[in-house]
Amino acid sequence: MSALLTADWFQLDSYYRKFDLYNMIWSMDEGLGNMIVSGAPYGGPIAVVRDRKQFVRIMSNAKPVITIYNCVGNTISKILWNSGVLVHMGWSDGEQLLCVQESGDVLIYDMFGAYQKTFSMGQEVRDTKVCKAQLFSNSYGIGLAVMTTTNRMFLVSNVSEPKIRTVPDVPRANEPIASWCVLSSGLRSSAVIGFLVCRDKEIYRCQLGESRPILMRPEITSAYTQILTIVPSQNGLHIALFTDSGMLWLGSSDFKTKYCEIDTGYIKQPKELLWCGSKAIIGHWDDTMCIYGFNGTTITYPYDGPFHLISEIDCVRIISEMTHELIQKVPDVVEKIFRINSTAPGSYLVEASKQFQKRSHRADEYIRLVKPDLASAVQDCIDAAAFEFNTDVQKMLARAAQFGKGFLSDTVLTEHYVRTCRWLRVLNAVRDPRVAIPLTSLQVQNLGERILLDRLIWRRLHCLAGHIASYLQLKDGQTRVLSHWACYKVTQPHLDNESAAREIGEKLRNIPGISYSTIAMKAAEKGRKTLAIKILEYETRSKLQVPLLLALGEGPTALLKATASGDTDLVYIVLLHLKEKMGKHEFELTIRSFPLAHALYIKYCATHNREALRQVYVQEDDFAGQAASHVREALELSEPGAREASLLSARECHRKGRNELGVSICEEARKLCKQQSSLQETYGESFVGLSLHDTVKKLLKQGEIKFADKLRSEYKMPDKRYWWLRILTLAERDEWAQLEVFSKSKKSPVGYEPFVDACLKYGKNDEALKYLPKCRDDIKVKYYVKAEFYEEAAQVAFEQKDESALFFVQNKCPVRESTKHAKIKALVEQLSTKK
Repeated sequence: MSALLTADWFQLDSYYRKFDLYNMIWSMDEGLGNMIVSGAPYGGPIAVVRDRKQFVRIMSNAKPVITIYNCVGNTISKILWNSGVLVHMGWSDGEQLLCVQESGDVLIYDMFGAYQKTFSMGQEVRDTKVCKAQLFSNSYGIGLAVMTTTNRMFLVSNVSEPKIRTVPDVPRANEPIASWCVLSSGLRSSAVIGFLVCRDKEIYRCQLGESRPILMRPEITSAYTQILTIVPSQNGLHIALFTDSGMLWLGSSDFKTKYCEIDTGYIKQPKELLWCGSKAIIGHWDDTMCIYGFNGTTITYPYDGPFHLISEIDCVRIISEMTHELIQKVPDVVEKIFRINSTAPGSYLVEASKQFQKRSHRADEYIRLVKPDLASAVQDCIDAAAFEFNTDVQKMLARAAQFGKGFLSDTVLTEHYVRTCRWLRVLNAVRDPRVAIPLTSLQVQNLGERILLDRLIWRRLHCLAGHIASYLQLKDGQTRVLSHWACYKVTQPHLDNESAAREIGEKLRNIPGISYSTIAMKAAEKGRKTLAIKILEYETRSKLQVPLLLALGEGPTALLKATASGDTDLVYIVLLHLKEKMGKHEFELTIRSFPLAHALYIKYCATHNREALRQVYVQEDDFAGQAASHVREALELSEPGAREASLLSARECHRKGRNELGVSICEEARKLCKQQSSLQETYGESFVGLSLHDTVKKLLKQGEIKFADKLRSEYKMPDKRYWWLRILTLAERDEWAQLEVFSKSKKSPVGYEPFVDACLKYGKNDEALKYLPKCRDDIKVKYYVKAEFYEEAAQVAFEQKDESALFFVQNKCPVRESTKHAKIKALVEQLSTKK
């Protein structure tokens, strides 16, 4: 059995194997020999276009057609190339086809031929034209490097976010360049990206961030005049050079270490030269493929027809007209188990499992041999199964691991076994010719489960993606799969709106995290407005639902959803949108049906658009609202005539609304405004806009007592307010004699305490003494104390026979006033004796 399993192995410095993946079922009109082939990594699609440099008879349309196939040769899509001269094709890490034109424009398509976007490599590239281009993998993503006809070099580190950068020019820039490549190495935080450029025997490293190129000096012992091809390994650590003398030089990327020099026997430049992993390199000459190892060993495979090589991180795939093959280094664990005469524990465990299935007693003998290393044997069988493509070999190794596991109680091994079996089922499903994604175990580990799921989704294999998401228990996997399925569903023109919306709603009903608005937006982009509106009915988040309804022109529906949500900000968004898009009459009729929206619109107009608010009040015969808006406007105006006009309008509105009190108030306000205007002209000071209180106060300050009295009587100002104003203005004007005269004019309606307060405010305690005897008895003592007349306060308290008041005076009297303290104390004692 081991001999059969190793039949496709061959040895360089270590074992490699070459085996078939699929039988190809191409449907192309011309052979692969006339084609440029670009295969996406990680078992991705294959883009094929006729090579314009080869002269062949054209049987169909003169315009080139880019055909995209899957890995078994089934046609996925076709792109009729209507753009400029195509220089290079390649794939992004999102399986999008990048087509680099001579002008420096890069057109991006998805695998189904749908145009996505374009970006440019800059004006200088457009002016000087692209002659060569390469896509390269680096820590930022997939990058693009171009060389112009003037030998200037430009690159972007990530085609998803193109930022054009230049590298130093090589010396003698006008001389032709024989070969070049992009070298990327290091982690993202310290990634180093540069060009290796070969001219004749010279090799220059042109690196980002450097001001000039560095001349590299590899140790090449064989005679040569020119380096025809230079290829870096995927990890950026190794370099392969092919010279015009047919020598293949392998060494480190810094050119300090030479691994070997191999005489290939070919003078002609290879069609393709690719690294297989990081320990072997594959050359393609005509119908021959040669594989070279670091120890100088060569293996040659002749082919009956043309073929192309596709580089992967751990292997190389060979596409021919009949087959799709894979070459990779035999994984160490597989080699350990299956090599001839192996004595590894895993090998014995596999044999024990076979004997056990035959019910042979020899199973026990093999188990006894492996028992000391049984755990490592089980581990090796599990790991080896993960690397195998052949399902029979997978089963054989899995059975062996299960058999050995029965003699152990190791939960870690059990979990590893279960996890590996799960992934093997997934890998076998995606490798199936109906799916045709020939991923290796290492590639899956590098991609991750989320990106694998995305790749199935991009191929519209939603059913398989959903089963895998469920089987692997991926978080939000079902949500992502079904969201994409729904977005794809709405683009199908043959489905009627009703059934499509119902199917989507039923399928996604209990799936958490689904955004119906995204699906509806996709439907709207495809011109299916009715379907988009029906799908939005399932959206429960108003903040996502309402904006899209507005974009679809469903204003009333959007307003209904916004008001139902109770989110005032959302209602305002809808109102402002409708106001801009609708006619005035239609808008007002629409919002009348929604009380909340109507109320919020009125509130908005009150702050931002008073004229619109007034129009609403007019339409609704709301005279009180109209009057209020006129009054508010009058309060904000400073010009007397305009102010009077607004007050007149307010008065008329109150009259229409039969509000006599409102009419009276507006009329009085208008009269006051007119009088203030007259005062303003007379005194040259601002009066318009002041209240009655402030107007009278200002007149009193200017000594216009008669006019102030006139306004007081005309507008029925309360006596108490007027007396307060007189007291305060006389005190402010320092007219203490006039204040005394005013206090005797008649009995004060506010009492005499305000007189005392006014005197004390300006430090006139002696003046305050004139009014203190007239204060009310219950607060007279406190006012005497406030004016700092402690003896008089004590005498009043004594006369009132209020012992607590006497104690209050005693406490307030300063300690330094010993004489006053003695008199107050005597009064306290005297009052106590009387009691």
